[in-house]
Parts: sequence; C-alpha cells; structure tokens
Amino acid sequence: MFYGLDWIATVPPTVKLANQAFGEQEPPIVFGWIQTGHQLGAAFAAFGAGVIRKQSGSYLPAFVAAGAMGVVAASVLLVSLGERGVHLAAA
Repeated sequence: MFYGLDWIATVPPTVKLANQAFGEQEPPIVFGWIQTGHQLGAAFAAFGAGVIRKQSGSYLPAFVAAGAMGVVAASVLLVSLGERGVHLAAA
C-alpha cells in the first residue's frame, strides 16, 4: 500500500513538471530518461552501501553519505531556482 502511495505522490507531479518544461511532445522521452537515471542511481547507491557495509561493518556511513548528498542536492536546487527567478506556485 505504501509503495503505491509513493508512486501516486511522485509520478504525476514529475510528469506535470516535464510537460511544463518541455511542451507536449517531448515529456514521455524526458520522463523515460528521468526514470532510467533514477534506477541507475538507485542501483549505484545500493551497490555502494553494500561495499561500505562490507568494509566497515555498518550501514551508518552510507546513511550519512546519503543524507549529505540530499542536503547538497536541495541546496543546489534552491540556488538554481533563486538564480532563475522561478517561483513555486501552489497547485
């Protein structure tokens, strides 16, 4: 049930944003690349966490690294939105 809610919560907004950014013809291709990148990133993260677990005996460094990357990604997003003057409107 939670997995299904996760898809409902993330897929439609991603498709809507792709439609707004790339018009009506390109979004399916863009969304496909977004999904592909997401899957490759998830595979890399899972493999990396396994390597870290094998080397250190704990997943803690992997969790800390994932959290740090999330903070960096959010910071880059906020800076790029501020530079372009993009304002997030309520849906």
